[in-house]
Amino acid sequence: MSESHKAKVQAQFGGIAEAYVTSAGHAGGEDLNRLIQWGRARGAARVLDIATGGGHTARAFAAFTPLVVATDLTPPMLTAARKFIAGQGIAGVQFVAADVDALPFRDETFGVVTCRIAAHHFPELLPALRQVARVLRRGGSFLVQDILGHEDDAAAAFLLEVERRRDPSHVRAFRALEWTAFLRAVGLTVIDEAVMEKIRPWEEWTGRTRMTPEGRAALDRFVLEAPAPCRAAYRFEIDGERIVSFTDRMLLLRADKD
Repeated sequence: MSESHKAKVQAQFGGIAEAYVTSAGHAGGEDLNRLIQWGRARGAARVLDIATGGGHTARAFAAFTPLVVATDLTPPMLTAARKFIAGQGIAGVQFVAADVDALPFRDETFGVVTCRIAAHHFPELLPALRQVARVLRRGGSFLVQDILGHEDDAAAAFLLEVERRRDPSHVRAFRALEWTAFLRAVGLTVIDEAVMEKIRPWEEWTGRTRMTPEGRAALDRFVLEAPAPCRAAYRFEIDGERIVSFTDRMLLLRADKD
C-alpha cells in the first residue's frame, strides 16, 4: 500500500475506531452469519482476519477456532478491537498491526483468511490477494465480503462519488466478475458466493465518519440533485429534502487455494 494512501486510511479511521465497534452493520447480520457458516465447515485451526476494524469477524470466528489473528493497518482500530473482544471474555485472538500488501506471516500459515467490508479501501486489489494466497494453506479458504460494484457505469460512478465524499480513503467497489478474475490470477477458485443487501441509515452512515457539517450538506445536495436512475439503483429513500437511507449490495465469496 502506498505511503500516501496508508496515511489517508490511518487518518480516516484512527479517530473513529469506537464507532466501528458499535456499528450495527458491522456487528452482525445474515452476511456475517454466512461467513461463519462457511468458516465452521472448513474447521481451520488458525484463522487470519485482515483489516479487522472493530473486531466483529475475529470475535465470531474465535468462538470455534483455536487461534485467530486479527490485523489492521490502523493501531487505534486494533486497540478498540482488542478492548471489545476482551470485554466479551473471549481469548484466543492475537492482534498484529499490518499492511495487507505486506503481511508479516510465513507462507501457508492459515487454514482460513477472512476480510469483511474492507477491500474497497485497498489501493490495488491484486497485491493484497497475492498476500492472502501466500499465507493461505493449500486447500484453505479465503472468505471475503465487500461492497458489490454496480454493473451500470453511471450508477457505479454516482456511488463512488458518494463514498469518497463520505470517506476519502474509499477506492472502489469491484464487480463479481472482477473479483473472480483477480482471485483466479492468484490461484484461488471461487467455490461459493452470495449477494446480500444492507440498508444504510443515512444519519448513522454519514455520522460514523464524522463528516463536517459543510461536507455533509454538500453530500446531501449531491445526492438530491443526482439523476433519479442513479438514486433508484441504490434505492435511496428520501422524505422531502431529507435522505433517510439507501441500500448497498454485498458480495460474499468463498475462494479456495488450489
